[in-house]
Amino acid sequence: MTSPTPQPAFVLVRPQMGENIGAAARGMWNFGLDRMRVVAPRDGWPNPSAVAMASGAGRVLDEAQLFGDLDAAVADCGFVMATTARPRGLTKPVFSPERAMREAADRIAAGQRVAVLFGPERAGLENDDIARANAIVSVPVNPAFASLNLAQCVLLTGYEWRRQTAEVAHETMEMARTDWAEALEIQRLAGHYEERLEEAGFFFPDAKAASMKLHLRNLWSRMPLTRADVQMLHGIMRQMVRWKERGR
Repeated sequence: MTSPTPQPAFVLVRPQMGENIGAAARGMWNFGLDRMRVVAPRDGWPNPSAVAMASGAGRVLDEAQLFGDLDAAVADCGFVMATTARPRGLTKPVFSPERAMREAADRIAAGQRVAVLFGPERAGLENDDIARANAIVSVPVNPAFASLNLAQCVLLTGYEWRRQTAEVAHETMEMARTDWAEALEIQRLAGHYEERLEEAGFFFPDAKAASMKLHLRNLWSRMPLTRADVQMLHGIMRQMVRWKERGR
């Protein structure tokens, strides 16, 4: 059963290798996409190689729609985008993947059906295929090596879809069963080190002692320490003092 989440259809046009179809299914399902349409696959359908490669994303293949030609595959779509890496001499808007998926999201939210075309592995979409599209999606790849694997292109486009339609946490911090140290804990740590360093004669000469202590306090305040960090640093200093005392 396909997901109820509104989304574009990913149309694989005349794909050649079952393995690439399966890898494309994995890439789609990684980002919550499950509307695959397959147009005239070279090795027939269903394809055992696709199933083996899908590995966990078999539902995308199970629910994939098979079409004999491109016109039938996009007949119900109001806006079609074609992925291609090369200029084709056709007058059409050209979107980056990011802009394309923003356009797709906006149109789908307005109730329109959207399809994204992906061409066969050997040479990509033909001009006749692209002529049926409303816009082109072009990935900013290395001009000296512009060819993208079918599944890679699907994965990249799926990722951009996810970025446009889901809340993405751009940075998180895993706390590993601890919390951030509070100001009082940092102050006690600073006091512990200052006291022991004073005993060791670190703050020398006397004329520079105040400045050295100030810089040390500032260092502690700049460090994003957890409670586990504070405990470890206390332990390091205690052990160093014990070792010194044993050596006397």
